[in-house]
Amino acid sequence: MAGADVMNIGDGDFAKEVLQSDQPVLVDFWATWCAPCRAIAPAVEELATQYKGKVKVAKVNIDDNQDTPQQYGIRSIPTLLVFKGGKVVEQIVGAVPKAKLEAALQKVL
Repeated sequence: MAGADVMNIGDGDFAKEVLQSDQPVLVDFWATWCAPCRAIAPAVEELATQYKGKVKVAKVNIDDNQDTPQQYGIRSIPTLLVFKGGKVVEQIVGAVPKAKLEAALQKVL
């Protein structure tokens, strides 16, 4: 459930794709049964295309991958974390407007 510019990642490749990334990474923690997650998915995909080459965008399905969400204290979804240099620099919880997501990305660029 991800667009062409969005990576589906899991516990196994999280460190490599996110923590060791040279670029900032927007990580969307979601689940298939989550209506707000589905509601913001198009905005996340648009941003992935818009910022291609500048920001990586990844989705982590919390039902299939439970270690990573637990490690970052994900209690409700959707939760989007922005990582830069392996550290969380922004956290957005809930289905927010695309502009709010974009503002978070602008801060790390």
